[in-house]
This record gives sequence, C-alpha cells and structure tokens, in this order.
Amino acid sequence: MKNTNLHRCPWANPENPLYLDYHDHEWGVPTYDDKALFELLVLEGAQAGLSWETVLNKRENYREAFDHFDVQKVAAYDEEKIEALLQNPGIVRNQLKIRSAIRNAKVFIEIQEEFGSFSAFIWEYVDHTPILNHFEHIEELPAQTQLSESISKALKKRGMNFVGPTIIYAYMQSIGMVNDHLVGCFARIRN
Repeated sequence: MKNTNLHRCPWANPENPLYLDYHDHEWGVPTYDDKALFELLVLEGAQAGLSWETVLNKRENYREAFDHFDVQKVAAYDEEKIEALLQNPGIVRNQLKIRSAIRNAKVFIEIQEEFGSFSAFIWEYVDHTPILNHFEHIEELPAQTQLSESISKALKKRGMNFVGPTIIYAYMQSIGMVNDHLVGCFARIRN
C-alpha cells in the first residue's frame, strides 16, 4: 500500500499506483543500465503528443511487445514485426514512433560500440554527476534547456529521431541526469 500522505510533486497522480511508484522510485533516480536507458528512450519517444501517464500505463505491454527492450532484437525488427506492433492495442500504434524505436535501437548500438556503453555517452554530458535543481513550483520546471538541445542535436546527427529537446529533457529527468523533484517533495533527496 502506497503512502499517499507524503508530500510529492503535484504531477504525481495519487489515484494511479503506477504513477506514484514511478514518481517515488524512478523519476530523478540516476540510471546507468543500458537496457533501462533504452527502455526509457523508447517510452519517451512514444509519449510525444501524449501524456506520460498514458505511456506509463502501457509500459508492461511495451516490455512484452518490444522483447523486454533487448536493443539487439529491436534493431533487427522487420516489416512483419512492425505490422504485428501496429496491430497491438497495448501500445501506442503509431507507425512513425514504432519505426523510430527500431532506428534509434540501431544508433543506440552504434553509440555502445563507440563509447563502450550508451550510459558512458549520455552521462558524459553532465560529467557523470546528476544536476539537482531547486525548483519550488511546478511552473518553474523548464520544458527544455540548452543541455537538452545539445544532446538532441548530437542524437539527431547520429540518426535518431523522436529525440527533440523537449523529449530529451523529459528523458534526462526520467534517467536522473537531472533531478527536478520540487523542494519539499520527499523523493527529492533520496539517492
């Protein structure tokens, strides 16, 4: 049973246990595992134009549909697999987003080969140290920053898509590169 009496960031829907769990235990927590980094990259891309809660509610379906985010398997998806994904009601059935996940998997692998891991590549942007912001009100949180713009440009140059600066800032929050839990939120300083 989740403690709903804790002071949390106002976006954490207290009626949705998945959302509370995500807020309490994942969002803003530094993530270095490449499999988890790939999963969140795919999910953030799928979220474009939708609410994060919508995608979070489909997360288990995504894990099943995308071979538990095995980047090698996703990179090898063919037209038959794409068609199967487009018929899967448990995920966002957007052809551009599905093809993007496959394309991004291929680039993800290239980055792993070049840097040893995707984690080494992405965390270098913050010198491997999470940014802890000090926002008091949700309205203060930026949609994007100069850093998210830089990372977005670098990923696009390598061939990724659905990695615009707003998506990348949300990604940075989700993987803990930036901790935007509001001052006063119990989860702000927990790691």
